[in-house]
Amino acid sequence: MNNQISDLIDIGANLTHSAFKNDFEDVVTEAFTAGLSHIILTGTDFQSSAAASKLAQQRPTLFSSTAGFHPHVSEDVTTADFARLETLLANPEVVAIGETGLDFDRNYSQPEKQRQIFETHLELACTVRKPLFLHQREAHTDFYSMLCAYREYIPGGVVHCFTDSHQALRDYLDLGMYIGITGWVCDERRGHALQNIVNYIPHDRLLIETDAPYLLPRTLRPKPKSRRNEPKHLTEVLSVLAACRNEEAAWLGLTTSNNARSLFQLDAKLQKPSEDATAT
Repeated sequence: MNNQISDLIDIGANLTHSAFKNDFEDVVTEAFTAGLSHIILTGTDFQSSAAASKLAQQRPTLFSSTAGFHPHVSEDVTTADFARLETLLANPEVVAIGETGLDFDRNYSQPEKQRQIFETHLELACTVRKPLFLHQREAHTDFYSMLCAYREYIPGGVVHCFTDSHQALRDYLDLGMYIGITGWVCDERRGHALQNIVNYIPHDRLLIETDAPYLLPRTLRPKPKSRRNEPKHLTEVLSVLAACRNEEAAWLGLTTSNNARSLFQLDAKLQKPSEDATAT
């Protein structure tokens, strides 16, 4: 690791995933050894959202969390689920609503149900006044239209794991959204388009994330034995992103961390030293 790279914030890691159940503490320790200072744990259904919130309550200088329903699970979400979600969102460690949005690529849930559940998240953001953690795959037209309808009333958000076109990027930036970059930018097979447009993201709208355990950076050398991604590999995402933008990695890393602090209102949480980095 470049010793100058420090204080990184991973804005999206699924550490409540079963892939981490056997070595969670090692994963966390290695992440902070690599230069991370904070990780936002992603909630994709009520169970993962509640688990992420609990971890963030226990170790607030290390973790924050999001809470919401991924479009893949939209078919199963009920009114009662949203009532429970709203209670969870009242907790200070829960800093964003989501992961939510539209995914017409896999359509694990019917598009109409996805739109209904996404709109309920948007309505919730208007009242809870927390930013959105957004997901969009092959659904830009509907997603953008719905986001536009609520933009005046919501406190912003991040289009997480952005992989879309230059036009989509411009649309989201015009709405004042932040853009989350993952290991997709490290993929020599399918990441070329993203590599060519990341330099159009203004410094004050750029965020980095691993989406662990998914999207292991393919540029890692030596190549890891496991395909599981971990927060410690955020440094690789940063390195490739900085190279694509022809910028210095340590400076860019601190810039993205400042952006995360701003969007998710993390300053009060991160004033304390990370003395619990290896706590159990």
